[in-house]
Amino acid sequence: MAESPVPSPVRLRDRRATEAAIVEAGQRILLRDGFPGLNVQTLAAEAGCDRKLVYRYFEGTDGVVARLAARAAAELVRALDAAPRAETDSLRGFARASLAAWLAALRSSPLTLRLMAWGLVERSPPLERIEAERAALLQAWMRERRPRLRVPPEGDPAALNAVLMAAVQHLALADGAAVGGLALDESGWPRVTAALDHLLSVYPE
Repeated sequence: MAESPVPSPVRLRDRRATEAAIVEAGQRILLRDGFPGLNVQTLAAEAGCDRKLVYRYFEGTDGVVARLAARAAAELVRALDAAPRAETDSLRGFARASLAAWLAALRSSPLTLRLMAWGLVERSPPLERIEAERAALLQAWMRERRPRLRVPPEGDPAALNAVLMAAVQHLALADGAAVGGLALDESGWPRVTAALDHLLSVYPE
């Protein structure tokens, strides 16, 4: 029986280079044009390759989006790991530090924000999986960072945290625009931080 041909190093390098070009093209399209502009045809045109290669290497757009989601997750991990540890013995202090770290991480990753915006307007298994993986990433980071704190019997820290987290994520998505008359620019973001501090005054100690 004839032996299977062994791919040459040149062919392997060509595939890696083409895959990288397609992923980079996907990121450029997503950041420049948004998710409506991302499809197999635009990926191939932007990467300068045949559309068949997008299917062959990634099984279509979903495979490219999965690769971009992994890249975005790595950006979030780096940003979160760079955040200073909360030196606190209260739930309120830890919530404040965690919200600030998450907001900063989101604002540092435009790719994450584009994927989040996409997930808000379209429901699909790949996007739901990306959203679940992002939530798990944050929860793992919080578990690792959280000091040994007693959860008070009064109040509902979990619900408060969910509401504040949703607010932070919406504000990050609106970066550069205005929300409720507040411009999210260089002068507006310090006001957001002050507002979070004020809202956290009701958070259980």
